This record gives sequence, C-alpha cells and structure tokens, in this order.
Amino acid sequence: QVQLVESGGGLVQAGGSLRLSCAASGRTFSFSPMGWFRQAPGKEREFVAAITSRGGSTRYADSVKGRFTISRDNAKSTLYLQMNSLKPEDTAVYYCAQGAWNTREREYEYWGQGTQVTVSS
Repeated sequence: QVQLVESGGGLVQAGGSLRLSCAASGRTFSFSPMGWFRQAPGKEREFVAAITSRGGSTRYADSVKGRFTISRDNAKSTLYLQMNSLKPEDTAVYYCAQGAWNTREREYEYWGQGTQVTVSS
C-alpha cells in the first residue's frame, strides 16, 4: 500500500520561497517516477513538475520553469519541490503523485492529500 503525505505548505509573501516535501510509504518509491500537481480555487488541477525514478531527468510546466525545482531522496523515500520567486498566481493546493513521468494526471496511480500554498501580494 502506497501512502503519500505532503508537508511544507503555508503563507508566504510574493517573491518568497517554500519547500514542499512528500513522504512516501511502501517499497516502490525508489522505482517510481513522481510528479507535483496543483489546483487553484475554481480551476482544474494542473501539472507542475515531474522527475524520473533516479532523478536523472525532470520536466516542468512553463509557468514554473526557472523558479521551481523538483528533486528526490530515494534513501528517505521523499520527494521535494523547492519553490522560489513565488507569485500570487502560484496559490493552490499542491499534490504529489506517484507512477508516471508526464503531464497527464490520469496516468499517476497514487496521490497525496495535498498541502495549501498561499502567496500574498
């Protein structure tokens, strides 16, 4: 059974930084590509970033490229999202997901419960 638990969200001023973490249980983390998605109020959930199982390749949504960095520590079964130069439009619930290295939500098998990120102007 895979469980994903996000943490690290909160309230930050525009231009600030946050680091999200996603702790995974189960034995499959180190073999699985992982992703981050987000859902803003009144909007559909959207892709943010993804990383391959060993961390050798990453991909990002254009809206966060150059500001966000996805990484992982397989020894700790933890996924990270470093978010810098935050903007009010980054306000959303952020979800980690396991099982794919692409932008298509439906291809991810497991999801966390989400963590709220609020960026004030």
